[in-house]
Amino acid sequence: MFTSIRFDTGLEILKKVGGANFDVPLNQLNTIAPDLARCTVEFCYGDIMSRKELDLPTRQLCTVAALAGMGNAIPQLKYHIHGALNAGCTPAAIVEVILVCTVFAGFPTAGNALMLTKEIFAERDIMFTPEVLTPIDGRYEKGMVALEEISAGAGRQVTQQLKEISPDLARFVIEFSYGDILSRPVIDNRTKELVIITLLTALATAQPQLKVHISAALNVGVTEVEIIEAIQQMAIYAGFPAALNGIFAARDTFNDRKMT
Repeated sequence: MFTSIRFDTGLEILKKVGGANFDVPLNQLNTIAPDLARCTVEFCYGDIMSRKELDLPTRQLCTVAALAGMGNAIPQLKYHIHGALNAGCTPAAIVEVILVCTVFAGFPTAGNALMLTKEIFAERDIMFTPEVLTPIDGRYEKGMVALEEISAGAGRQVTQQLKEISPDLARFVIEFSYGDILSRPVIDNRTKELVIITLLTALATAQPQLKVHISAALNVGVTEVEIIEAIQQMAIYAGFPAALNGIFAARDTFNDRKMT
């Protein structure tokens, strides 16, 4: 069996994520592309996932959100939902980051990921009681409070511009995205913004929104180092071009904030 410091480091992290079945994907790859199996351990886990700038539970929540949002890697999403549980993430946190996907990747994508999550909870005999928030009047006002708390004005500028062409969509952004979803208290704003950054980086279709949420992450206490870590992790799951574009968006946002 091949071994190196990178391989051994990666294998240690992979065991934490994969649990008893950590080597199932590796064994499958070994039958057709053993070099890819080795690179998976060395690069994905030895070079990236082992880095200390983000803890493993946060990394797993980011991975779940990205894979759920892309919607094109169901076996890997299943592996990493299990992995998030193995890393110590709560069932509620996993459900919550998938709920965030409704805003950025749509209802069908989030719904499919939640049905898969339900199957996994059943496999593991997890008795999950969903967090049900009582609907309230004043969703717009609640959304505006959340928007200001998180974005510190940047989100308001976007919605104001949107009102010029589609005032109803501007209202939906505030009422649903912030009033119904992003204001939910199940996970903290720091985790929420990191999850959104990785999701938008992986989707690679929303650079302006990615910059807004990079700025929002800084507003709620995420560091530049943590943002870079979350984005470069997407080189594994969405490819290097998506990660590079995300890094350039972060660079521009960091520079813009230093100039204001």
